[in-house]
Amino acid sequence: MNALITGGTRGIGLACCRLFSRCGYRVTALWSRDEASAAQAASELPEVAFVRADVSNEAEIAAVVQGMGEIDVLVNNAGVALFAQVQDTRWEDYTRVMNVNMGGALLACKYAVKKMLARGGAIVNISSVWGVTGGSCESVYSASKGALIAFTKALAKELAPAGITVNCVAPGVIDTQMNGRLSAEERAALAKEIGLGRFGTGEEVAEAVRYLAEARYVTGQVLGVDGGFCI
Repeated sequence: MNALITGGTRGIGLACCRLFSRCGYRVTALWSRDEASAAQAASELPEVAFVRADVSNEAEIAAVVQGMGEIDVLVNNAGVALFAQVQDTRWEDYTRVMNVNMGGALLACKYAVKKMLARGGAIVNISSVWGVTGGSCESVYSASKGALIAFTKALAKELAPAGITVNCVAPGVIDTQMNGRLSAEERAALAKEIGLGRFGTGEEVAEAVRYLAEARYVTGQVLGVDGGFCI
């Protein structure tokens, strides 16, 4: 079984690489900017093929996917954050976030699906709790993740006749580098808003991703992994 995971060198993506590799998948992980994280991930997981490709660049994604063998599972995890009030948001900020978070998933699906049509497969998109509820001062990020949820549902309908499942995970507050900007006081206050009283881990999200990748009668769903944050 072959899995392609975008944004695979840190946080949730790296946790997915660890888990899928441990479960016997041949994993290809994409990365684009952080060479140090890529080198560290490759050292930790030598059995994973870490490939540099910008998910928002169609030519690069096409080349990577077309150069692979069969693809059984696609995990669209690559994403960028944007914390800004709407009046301070620049157009280039908007296009960067949308091009990576939504556009990257579209491009990966476009080329991976061509390999899945004849044999089935699974697509798991990584959205966010903010794609469900919206986050203050994260309107563009929330919009990109909400778009990914709508894309998931529409694509699930489109690909179901081919035996391809399409689902979405909506993580809550996960203890990754993306939340590294939070101070200790902010972390403590945020934890109080979570039902289980703590941040989640990348490994806990990865378990949900694996479930959706292997569940053959689940499609078009959004699975919240948020510790009760969004009840």
